[in-house]
Amino acid sequence: MKNRKRGFSLVELLIVLAVIAALIATITPVALNAIRKAKATQVAQNLKTLASAIENAAYVNGVNDALLIKNSAAGGTTKISLDDIGRDINESDYGFTYYLDADTNKYVVVVYFNKAASVDDTLVAEVLRGATTTDLLSSYTPSTISGADVEDNDGAAAGSEAIYYRIEFDLY
Repeated sequence: MKNRKRGFSLVELLIVLAVIAALIATITPVALNAIRKAKATQVAQNLKTLASAIENAAYVNGVNDALLIKNSAAGGTTKISLDDIGRDINESDYGFTYYLDADTNKYVVVVYFNKAASVDDTLVAEVLRGATTTDLLSSYTPSTISGADVEDNDGAAAGSEAIYYRIEFDLY
C-alpha cells in the first residue's frame, strides 16, 4: 500500500532554498568586489593611457614658442586638447594639465579623473603602483605641484574630489 504522493516535502524545499540563499550570500560580496576592482582598473588604465598619449603627442608634434604641445590637426598652431589625444573620452570625467618645470627642464603632466567618489582610489593606486615614473596624487592644485604657471589645457576644471596621475618626461 503506497499512500504517499509524488513530489517534494516542505522540509526538502526549505533546505534547497537555504542552500541557494547561502550560495548567493557567499558569491555576492566576491562579485561586488570584482566590480569595484574592474572600475578602478579601468580608471587607472585610462589615466595611464591619456598620460602616455600626451607624452607621445609632445614627441611627435613638438612644442610651440610658448612651450605648449602643438595640436597636429590644426597644423601645430594651437595647443593640444583632450579631443586631440583620444576619442570617446568623456570630458566631464577626465582632464589634464601640463607645464615645463623650469628647475628640472622636464614636462610634468597631470591627468585627472573627476568622479573619484565612484571609484576606490586605493585600488587605483594598487593598479598604478608598478611604474617608477608615475605618482598618484591625493590632491592637486597648480601651486602645490610647482611654482610654474599651470594652464588647464583641456578647458575644464578638476572637481574637488578627483584622482590625479602625474608623469614627467624630457623632450629632446
